Amino acid sequence: MTTKPLKQIHLAAHFPGVNNTTVWSDPAAGSHIDFDSFVHFARTAERAKFDFLFLAEGLRLREQGGQIYDLDVVGRPDTFTVLAALAAVTDRLGLTGTINSTFNEPYEVARQFASLDHLSDGRAAWNVVTSWDAFTGENFRRGGFLPREERYSRAKEFLATAHELFDSWDGADVVADAGSGTFLRDARAGAFAHKGPQFDIEGRFNVPRSPQGRPVVFQAGDSEEGREFAASDADAIFGRYGTLDEGRAFYADVKRRLAKYGRTHEELKILPAATFILGDTDAEAREAAHEVRRLQVSGQTAIKYLEHVWNRDLSGYDPDGPLPDIDPETGENTIALGRASVRQFRDPLETARQWRALAEAKNLSIRELVIATTSGQTFVGSASTVAEQIDTLVQADAADGFILVPHITPGGLDAFADTVVPLLQERGVFRSEYEGTTLRDHLGLAAPRAASGRRAEAS
Repeated sequence: MTTKPLKQIHLAAHFPGVNNTTVWSDPAAGSHIDFDSFVHFARTAERAKFDFLFLAEGLRLREQGGQIYDLDVVGRPDTFTVLAALAAVTDRLGLTGTINSTFNEPYEVARQFASLDHLSDGRAAWNVVTSWDAFTGENFRRGGFLPREERYSRAKEFLATAHELFDSWDGADVVADAGSGTFLRDARAGAFAHKGPQFDIEGRFNVPRSPQGRPVVFQAGDSEEGREFAASDADAIFGRYGTLDEGRAFYADVKRRLAKYGRTHEELKILPAATFILGDTDAEAREAAHEVRRLQVSGQTAIKYLEHVWNRDLSGYDPDGPLPDIDPETGENTIALGRASVRQFRDPLETARQWRALAEAKNLSIRELVIATTSGQTFVGSASTVAEQIDTLVQADAADGFILVPHITPGGLDAFADTVVPLLQERGVFRSEYEGTTLRDHLGLAAPRAASGRRAEAS
C-alpha cells in the first residue's frame, strides 16, 4: 500500500490595509504608512521563511453617505514604491503587489514589474485585479467607461500584452563584450507589436529580461470568469473558503480546469486568506478571538456594513437590536462607494431575506449577524492546534497554503513566526531554510520560456 507524500505548505503574509481586519485602535497597533512598519512585517515573514509578502491596494478612498469610510485603514503609499524599498531590506521573501488592469497600461506596468524583479533578484509577483465602477474611474482619464461585463476580457488581453513585452527579450540578448564592442546579440531586442480590441501598441520594451522572466501572477476573482482566468493564466489564486468541504470543492473545481489549457495541477497554487488568533491554550485563544471580532465589528461598523445591503441610512438603528423591518433600496446608486462588498450582494432583497431568517433562527442582533456573516477562515487555538488545523486543510487538498492576515500591524505576525512555524517544520511540511532564490523557486513553479518569434514578427 502506497501512502500519499506530505504536501509542503506555502505561507504568505498580507500587510493589512484595505479591510476591516486590522484593529487599529489596539494599543499594540502601529502605523500603516511608516516604512518601519513595512520593514518589521517583511523581516518577520522572511525570518519565518514565508514564500512572500502581499500588499493589497485601493485606487480611491472609499465613501459612505458621501463621507470617507474611516472604519478601516484609509490609504497606503504606492505599491511599487513600498515593494522596491522592501527589496533592499530583504533577501529571499517574495514581493507581491496588487495592480489594477482596468486603469493602467500594459507597457508601464510591465516595465515596473520587470524593474522590481531585477531589483529584488527575482522575487516580484503581480496580483492582477479588475475594476469597473465609475467611482474609482473618476481618478483616471477613462473615467469608468469600461462596462462590467468587459473587465475580464480587458484583463486577459492586458496580461497577454504584458507577457509579450516581458518576452521581447530572451535573456541572452545582452552580451556586453568589451573586446569586440558588442553590447547586444540582436539589435532587435525588445521590439514588440500588439494589436487587439483593447490595446494597439508598438515599439521597444526597454527593460531586459528579468531573473524570473515574468513576475509570478496571482488572481483573486471567485466568479466563473475569475476561476477560468486563473486556470488559463495565473500561477496562484486567492481562495476565500473557510471550511474543509467548501475548500475542497473550490480546490477541485479550479484544478480540474487546468487541463484544457495544457497545464498540470502543480502549475496553479490555491492560497486562501486566513486570520489567526493564538493563545497558550485553546480556551484562551477562543476567548481572545471573541474579543477581537467584537473590536473588528464595532456597533458603528455593523451599521455601516448593513447599509451596504440595505443601501439606506441606518444610523438610527441600534446595532444591538433587530434587523430593519424595511426592505433594501435597490438601484444603481449605492450609499457605499468603492467597496467590494457592495458588489457581492447582487440581489439585496434576497440577501435581506436570508439574513432575517438567520437572525430569527439564532436570535441575532445586527452586530451579531454581521459578525456571523463576515467571518472568514480563522485559525484559533494554541500553536499546536493552529499548526494541526493548517496542516489538515492542506493535506486534504482544501488549499496549497494560506495567506495570513494578522489583526495587529506590524507586530501581529511575530507570535505565529515564533510558535506555529517551528511546529510545522517539525512535521516536515514547511521549509527550515529557503532552497532557492526566486519566488518561483519558493512556490515550486517553473521559469517561463520566452516566446519565440515575437521580435521577428514585430520588426
